[in-house]
Amino acid sequence: MIRVIAAAATVALLCVAVPRAQQNTQLVMLGTGTPNADPDRYGPAVAVVVGDASYLVDFGIGVVRRAAAAERNGIRALGVTRLTRAFATHLHSDHTLGFADLIFTPWVLERETPLDVYGPLGVKAMANHLVEAYAEDLRIRSTGGEPAHKYDPRLVNVHEIAPGVVYRDERVTVTAFAVPHGAAQAFGYRFQTADRSIVISGDTGADSRIEDQCRGCDVLVHEVYSEAGLPSRPPAWQAYHKRYHTSSRQLGAIAARAKPGLLVLYHQLMWTSNEEELLKEVRSVYDGKVVSAHDLDVY
Repeated sequence: MIRVIAAAATVALLCVAVPRAQQNTQLVMLGTGTPNADPDRYGPAVAVVVGDASYLVDFGIGVVRRAAAAERNGIRALGVTRLTRAFATHLHSDHTLGFADLIFTPWVLERETPLDVYGPLGVKAMANHLVEAYAEDLRIRSTGGEPAHKYDPRLVNVHEIAPGVVYRDERVTVTAFAVPHGAAQAFGYRFQTADRSIVISGDTGADSRIEDQCRGCDVLVHEVYSEAGLPSRPPAWQAYHKRYHTSSRQLGAIAARAKPGLLVLYHQLMWTSNEEELLKEVRSVYDGKVVSAHDLDVY
């Protein structure tokens, strides 16, 4: 029988203080894409790397291979069998198409423990259905002559969360906060380590909770759309984007109030515009440091 372990809405936290020693936290942009089928931008996925541990935010298409590419570039914590913790911002397909990959590929390659996933209501059902979809693969790999694996991949540890502190270990404290994104239950996340504070928006309309979570954070990773490119979209889509995504100038205003050390643009919706114009729009209202991220960039 398929079994997905579900946690309560709030997570029992380890009472362990984050050490003050320098940990050299890194932010790795595994995928910066959107639903658009851009071959240069894989599905949204961001990794916060602290020492030898990695924490994924979202798992868009290609997440495991992008992680393997980052390992090849020298970030050992993103080796495939080290991918054990992930946080979903929301359940839109572009942010979750790599979920099955994240469950099964590391298992086949001898990950030693099941995957832990934190996210909104519905992530348990998603994991359950994915495991059921691959039942024949599991049967063959378990009884067809492969060496015994270290655990049953059906044991996905799913934690359906509410806003607040949702995870803590000796390296990091993770706080989830609600953001507006259509009918979806959606979260942004703040990662606090000994040496850096990183806020990741996920998909969201312009929202003051982003700046409240940042307030001088080291890095703010935020979705964005180009105001110059928006008129190329049909009117109904323009209305949707205006309500549930964040324009370049709106983001510039948020960053001007939040004052991050670095503003990183991802999930860039540009349409007929381009990165140069997108950055120009942000900088028209924000004079801080800002970059437009590409896959496998490290900050």
